[in-house]
Amino acid sequence: MRITGAVLEEIGRPRPFAESKPISVSELELDAPGPTELLVKIEAAGVCHSDLSVVDGNRVRPVPMLLGHEAAGRIVEVGSSVDDFRVGQRVVMSFLPRCEACDSCAEDGRLPCTTGSATNNAGELLHGGRRLHRDGHPVHHHLGVSGFATHAVIDRASAVAVDDDVPPDVAAVLGCAVLTGGGAVLNAARPRPQDSVAIVGLGGVGMAALLTAVAQGVSRIVAIDTLDDKLTRARELGAHETYTPAEAVERGVKARYVIECAGSARAFETAFGLTAPGGTTVTVGLPAPAATAAISPLTVTAEARTIVGSYLGSAVPRRDIPQYARMWREGRLPVEELISARIPLSRINEAMDQLADGLAVRQVIMFDD
Repeated sequence: MRITGAVLEEIGRPRPFAESKPISVSELELDAPGPTELLVKIEAAGVCHSDLSVVDGNRVRPVPMLLGHEAAGRIVEVGSSVDDFRVGQRVVMSFLPRCEACDSCAEDGRLPCTTGSATNNAGELLHGGRRLHRDGHPVHHHLGVSGFATHAVIDRASAVAVDDDVPPDVAAVLGCAVLTGGGAVLNAARPRPQDSVAIVGLGGVGMAALLTAVAQGVSRIVAIDTLDDKLTRARELGAHETYTPAEAVERGVKARYVIECAGSARAFETAFGLTAPGGTTVTVGLPAPAATAAISPLTVTAEARTIVGSYLGSAVPRRDIPQYARMWREGRLPVEELISARIPLSRINEAMDQLADGLAVRQVIMFDD
């Protein structure tokens, strides 16, 4: 079938992206779903730093690539071997499919699926190959989803069904921002109500971590970012204290759990420095592969510190996404508060500029019926 999608043509074009236009909105051909796959009509897709990291070259992926990994939509067709989804269901897409057969999948979300990671890196779907073409040439999938398009073919392992009462934009944000930020709290840090939690970096993932900490009734929540507007928003969403990184260091702020969501070596160093003795630094950000950070091994030993890496919030999507949807339904997790703008697909290059400048929490592309 013919679809319209946002294709990254070249990695590393100069800013502003609105002028260099690394992403083109063009027509493509989409194959029918294979036996274990679903054809989904996309309703909404969030614009995330993981998309930007491919555009700016921090994450090298094969191009051309149809971007977008945080999306929701309705199933149009199911593959011949699919018996756990039905046409018409709304699904949230997860950017790390799980094969459920490798050793990593047996780790309860702690480790990324080995097979899913390999196919993601190759720009393919979980069971191999590509379903996207343009002018007779293959186009790569982004993280098994490619959600910046009118339709997508995904493996069943990349989908989690949600009830119809979850709006498309909320459903989309559950699939990455909430899964990652919320999971850093619930799966990796696991604070008790009497504990303190600090969050470094207040993009979509950091704000989702903040909302989740609030939902858990954590008694002291500290929000840290370089931008005053984000600090103001964090206070509105329930942070008890807000600081710039310099202010936090100057005032000697410490927390038992510090969650780094900015994806830079400097932010990781800041998060480590703010972690109290006996505490845990959780890092979910994805810095450039060559980035390094300087921390004191003596501090880790002498202060009995723990450093935890949490990819995708250490999540098992089929377990965790329904939990977040339930928390949203109960009014405990106001996911819609993360959405800073709803935009058309045509503004995708400008959206990347907004993200790179730190001006957006979560921009969501909305697709017409």
